[in-house]
Amino acid sequence: MSDRFAHRLKLDQVHDGERVELNADDSERAAIAERLGLDSLDCFQAHATLTRKDKLIEADGRITARLNQSCVVTGEPVPAHVDEAFSLVFMPEPTSAHSDEELELGSADCDVVFYDGAIIDLGSAIADTLALSLDPYPRSAGAEVALKEAGILTEAEAGPFAALAQLKKGSDAP
Repeated sequence: MSDRFAHRLKLDQVHDGERVELNADDSERAAIAERLGLDSLDCFQAHATLTRKDKLIEADGRITARLNQSCVVTGEPVPAHVDEAFSLVFMPEPTSAHSDEELELGSADCDVVFYDGAIIDLGSAIADTLALSLDPYPRSAGAEVALKEAGILTEAEAGPFAALAQLKKGSDAP
């Protein structure tokens, strides 16, 4: 059972313009759900078109997933649907004379996946893309009521403008 939806491709077998279809089976979905802390992952599919430029492999495609996350307030399941385009670049691991040298990454580098050897793992990169697509703070329909019952103020009630409104109310009193 793979925890990362492994789909390894040998570089010498990657053809420019090749289309790859990935569909996670039950055990892969269960492993991905466990790794990402999901209640369930009912469907996870992806397709990608590969472009090869010497040692660089670009994968452009789309992921779709149907899943349940736990509400951060109540713990209740929160259904979600992910339908995201992605663009990944696989490139050889950089060789640096100084292993402790700081590496500066720009926003364009965030979708770069380094590989060593002669194999890229498209499936793991796509599973990581799913992780980045998830709502970090899912809330169920009952979350607001639960927060109110616990005495938690909303941003509007606790923010700076609420404090100013309270000061204004105090200054209006006779």
